[in-house]
Amino acid sequence: MIIDRQRARLGAALAAVVVVAGGGGYWLGAAYNPTVAPIANAAPARKILYYYDPMVPQEHYDDPNTLSSMGMKTQPKYAEEGNTGTSEPAGIKVNPAAMQNLGIRVVTAQMGSLSSALNVTGSIDFNQRDVAIIQARAGGFVSRVYGHAPGDVVRAGAPIAEVQLPEWGSAQAEFLSVRRLGNPALTAAARQRLRLMGMSDGVIEGVARSGRTSGTVTITTPISGVIQTLDARSGVTLAMGQTLAQVTGIGSVWLNAAVPEAQAGAVRVGQSTTAMLAAFPGERFSGRIITMLPTAQADSHTLTVRIELPNPAGKLRPGMFAQVALGGDAHPALLVPSEAIIRTGTRTIVMLSTSEGHYRPAQVRTGGEGGGQTEILEGLAAGEKVVASGQFLLDSEASLTGLDVRPLTGSTK
Repeated sequence: MIIDRQRARLGAALAAVVVVAGGGGYWLGAAYNPTVAPIANAAPARKILYYYDPMVPQEHYDDPNTLSSMGMKTQPKYAEEGNTGTSEPAGIKVNPAAMQNLGIRVVTAQMGSLSSALNVTGSIDFNQRDVAIIQARAGGFVSRVYGHAPGDVVRAGAPIAEVQLPEWGSAQAEFLSVRRLGNPALTAAARQRLRLMGMSDGVIEGVARSGRTSGTVTITTPISGVIQTLDARSGVTLAMGQTLAQVTGIGSVWLNAAVPEAQAGAVRVGQSTTAMLAAFPGERFSGRIITMLPTAQADSHTLTVRIELPNPAGKLRPGMFAQVALGGDAHPALLVPSEAIIRTGTRTIVMLSTSEGHYRPAQVRTGGEGGGQTEILEGLAAGEKVVASGQFLLDSEASLTGLDVRPLTGSTK
């Protein structure tokens, strides 16, 4: 008898464990399965829309005994029933109690202001429009060079070399002779000849004032900048027009920024920019776009945008890396969070929240992007709700159940 009582108590305990385990398993299933609703809220018999194979959800059949193109038995697709008992468009139903566990967050598409600001990267380069070529105006030879080398920074008027030019000496002697005749017309003609030979007004006035010829000329740089090349060497014979040095100005520099092809339409010549460099934290350098190069980089699919930056202090050095913000005018747009957008490769969709706990995919056409917001050009209306977090789980469920995507319905603008 004692043994029978123990067996009865053990059987009752096991039965209780089975009941608790079964109830807990159902609760877990209901909490994590988007298609499961609590038993207390179970709807009556649902309407069958069609039969389909989850492996090929685009195929719909009316006969439940029809096999799909994959040779698989089809299963019914049911119409969802709303809380009011009226039929709603087919969608995915998620138990509201499970939304937090699934990380589903819903936001409302609304009108806002979208700025066309674009953040890209670039590097500093010389301004190739600010270049001075220093040449010999006549044949001669270099009598002296000053202590410069390529890469040196020089100011405007800095001496490069002293050059002996015999032709200049004879032309100056002729000018002095004509000047002594006292004929203003002849003197003006002789002075103009010296100018055509390349003599500056300062050199001519020096000859006229002193009354002596000087075939030795000090060649100076006309601009401030960096010496790029220096071919002047003491004792070297020069031909007329031979280059002695090349100087590139640094009063302004170019910033070559790489803009992705997909965003090149938001860039225009004259647009304002702001550059930030790691060498000068917290400092911003303002500039403007002066041109867009005509060719794209095939390997990176980017376009090069050339920006001119003032550089009065000479702080910006070619080769420096910069973060660039390309400013743009803001315009009104229908906006949703960029994270709500699902790009499949062939189309762009969002997950709509059609009612409490019901979701369906909708195709959209997107525009610009900025500040974590994406412009919707077509496919949504202001006030519609979209899923901003957890949408990929719902999209996978929609694909498995063969749920149709709502097509584009027209422009929102």
